[in-house]
Amino acid sequence: MSSTVKVIGVGMVKFAKPGAHEPYEIMAGKAVRAALTDAGIGYGDVQQAFAGYVFGDSACGQAALYRVGMTGIPIVNVNNNCSSGSSALMLARQAVLSGAVECALAVGFEEMRPGALGPVWDDRTSPLMDLEAKLESLLPDLHSGTNALRLFGAAASAYINNTGANPDIFAKVAVKTRRHALNNPYALFNKPLTVDEVMQSPVVFPPYLTRLECCPPSCGAAAAIVCSEAFARKLGASRAVSILAQAMATDTVASERDPIGLVGADMTRNAAQQVYDQAGIGPEDIKVLELHDCFTSNEVTTYEALGLCPEGGAEEMINLGNNTYGGRYVVNPSGGLMSKGHPLGATGLAQCAELVTQLRGEAERRQVEGVRIALQHNLGLGGACVVTLYGHD
Repeated sequence: MSSTVKVIGVGMVKFAKPGAHEPYEIMAGKAVRAALTDAGIGYGDVQQAFAGYVFGDSACGQAALYRVGMTGIPIVNVNNNCSSGSSALMLARQAVLSGAVECALAVGFEEMRPGALGPVWDDRTSPLMDLEAKLESLLPDLHSGTNALRLFGAAASAYINNTGANPDIFAKVAVKTRRHALNNPYALFNKPLTVDEVMQSPVVFPPYLTRLECCPPSCGAAAAIVCSEAFARKLGASRAVSILAQAMATDTVASERDPIGLVGADMTRNAAQQVYDQAGIGPEDIKVLELHDCFTSNEVTTYEALGLCPEGGAEEMINLGNNTYGGRYVVNPSGGLMSKGHPLGATGLAQCAELVTQLRGEAERRQVEGVRIALQHNLGLGGACVVTLYGHD
């Protein structure tokens, strides 16, 4: 068994708008080859592979990876909604930790359709049915809309109602995130924003969610190579980054208490606490994070769920600039989902690629100084939240 798992290679393609993208197998192949090159190994060195995606037929992982190589290894397809990429990474890490393999691959990819996410299968039970029913019981007069808009829109309203915060905090987060994207060549959207522009953009779910406070759909792929300490040592992988701790949490009965719980605050809190306990650290030890900002309101509530600030303290954190360069934390230096878009299966592994790049000191103009520990938060409603802690031993 390996005591620590190393990330020795990462790769991704620049995400693209739906309709302007390559087929998923081409995008995935490019990301995997980039990760292999980054690691300095060949596909023949990979002993197991895990492929995360949501919108695709069975065995898309094989269709993508067969174009990289056909070596007879196990290939496992992973669908865990928006946390599919980090779920694939978690399974790859577990395979190495268990001693079953020395080197494993996680790849995530997605071809998205334009517009807001909605159900694909209308002839069977929706996996979000229980969440939607609970939301209806909490807020029977809630506006109509797609399930994601209704859930995250209700959470935005609940946060403002609970704390009395100025709703402009959601716009300030969007402005901060887009500013970070200016330095990321992988960002799909890199035009600067102002608070007024964000708040005056079309309201997509009243009263608080505007179009520029919602991440757009995009298509793309990302990959990571993980291995044992012995494999990394034999390879001479001097740029390896350790996965110090990792946990996945799902919903509990407590998650149904209010709209903020319904969109993953409890899962986040539980997974984060497990990671802090495993690593023997607290949020105060972290400098840089990539978190799941599918809506800017979710970034705000996640600050508190991860313990970056006290309950009700997100407004002060934002206004003091403690979520950006020069502050206590740098949140989403990549520009996040808000600037890269959100190809569901690829998002978690794109977050991994950014944090590994930061810990190597190779992020160029977006480099966060003095990074030793970095945290990743990837959320999927329905539900699963994966929190991963990276660092140097």
